[in-house]
Amino acid sequence: MDQNFNQENEIQTPESSVPESNSVQGAGNNASKKKKNASFKRGVLVGSLSMLAIFTLIVGIFFGLIYHSASEVLTDDTEEKLGLVYSVIKTYYYEDFDVEDLETGIVKGLVEGLDDPYSVYYTKDEYSEFLIDATGNYAGVGAVLTKNSETGVVSIAKVYEGSPAEEAGLKKDDIIVSADGYDATSEELSSFVQHIRGEEGTEVELVISRDGEELNITCTRKAIQVPSVSYQMLNDGNGNPTIGYIQITEFSDGTTEEFKDAIEDLKSQGMEAVLYDVRSNPGGMLSTVTDMLDYILPEGTTVYMLDNKGEKTEYTSDGETYLDIPTAVLVNSDSASASEIFSGAIRDFEYGTLIGTTTYGKGVVQNTFPFNDGSALKLTIASYYTPSGECIQGTGIAPDVELEYEYSGDENSDYDYYKDNQVVKGIEILTSEIGE
Repeated sequence: MDQNFNQENEIQTPESSVPESNSVQGAGNNASKKKKNASFKRGVLVGSLSMLAIFTLIVGIFFGLIYHSASEVLTDDTEEKLGLVYSVIKTYYYEDFDVEDLETGIVKGLVEGLDDPYSVYYTKDEYSEFLIDATGNYAGVGAVLTKNSETGVVSIAKVYEGSPAEEAGLKKDDIIVSADGYDATSEELSSFVQHIRGEEGTEVELVISRDGEELNITCTRKAIQVPSVSYQMLNDGNGNPTIGYIQITEFSDGTTEEFKDAIEDLKSQGMEAVLYDVRSNPGGMLSTVTDMLDYILPEGTTVYMLDNKGEKTEYTSDGETYLDIPTAVLVNSDSASASEIFSGAIRDFEYGTLIGTTTYGKGVVQNTFPFNDGSALKLTIASYYTPSGECIQGTGIAPDVELEYEYSGDENSDYDYYKDNQVVKGIEILTSEIGE
C-alpha cells in the first residue's frame, strides 16, 4: 500500500504555476524559484501534501460497515429534514437542477462536517484528476501554465524539452487565449488545463498571443511525466565545482529513481557536499520520501505514525547505502508534508543543516479509499512524527539557520543560483565543512 502525502496539495492558489496536468509545479523551472510562494498553495490540499494510501476494498463488506454505522448520522430526524429541504428545492428553485449533483453534495457535506481540510470526497472525475496529480503522469502538451490573479490572463511559464508544446513552437511567456474554443480567462486554471489535457494521440487547438499577434497552434497530446528532480554542480566558496545542488519539486512515483540518478551523476562529477532544495515542495508519496531517506541516511527510524488506536507504524533506513558528505537543506513556509519528513529526518539524524524559514506544518496522514463507482474518499487517519518524536502539525520545522529569501538578480533574466541568498548561505556552510 502506497501512502502519499498530498498537499495539499491544496492550500495552493488557483493562480499557481501548474502543468496542464494540473500538477503543482514543474521541476527545474528556475524562474519560479524567484517566486516560491506564488507556486505552492494549490498543492497541499489536492495532491502533494496528503499522505495517501490507496486501498483495494471489498466493496460489499465496506458498504455493509458504513451502512451499519451511518444510522448514527442518518437519524429519522435527519432524513426528515433532508426530505423537507429537497421538497423546497424542487418546488421553488429557480432553475433546473441535476439530482445526482444533490446526491454528491450530500456525501461531500458529510465529509466536510469533519472540518478537516485534508479529508475530501472525490467524484469519479475528481478522483481521476487526483491520481494524475499524485503520479505526475498524464497526456498533454508538456507546458507549465500560470494565471495572473488580477487580469485572469493565462501564460506559459515553462515548456518542457522534447514536448509537443516545444515541437509545435510554443514559447515561454506566450499568452494562451483559448484551448479547443474554451476561453482561458473565464475558468479557474485548474479547470482550464483539463481542456488541454486529453487522450494520447489526440489534438488540441490552441490560440495564443505573442507580441500582440494571435496565432493558431495545433498540438498532438502525448504521455508526459513531469520531472520532479533537477540538479547541477555549484562552485564552493573557493570557486571549485564541489557542491551538488538537487532541487526536489515533489515526491511522486518516479522521484526516487530521478533522485538516485542525480546523486550518482553528481558523485561522478566530483561532488564533495550536497545542497537539497525542497522550498515550496508541497509533498508527495510517503513511500517515495522514505525510500529516498533510506538511500542517503544511516540506519534508524526516519518517520513513524500513530493512528486513533495508538498503533505505531515505523519507516526506517537500513543503512546499506549512506551518503556520508556535508549536507544542507533549503526550506521555506511552503515546504510541506513529505518535504517536512525529509527535512525532519535529516535534522534529527544530525545529518545536515536546515536553512531558510519555518516549514508549513502538516503532520497528519491521509488514506484514500476508492469505491467501485470510481469515486473515492480521502480521510485523515493518523499523525506522523519525526525520528525524535515531534509532531509538527500546525507548527512546522524551524531551520537551523533562519534566513528570509532574497534574490538580488534581474527578475526578468534567467535564474542565477549565486544571486539567491539562501543558496549562497548553503554554499558558505558546506564549503566550511568540506574536508573536515
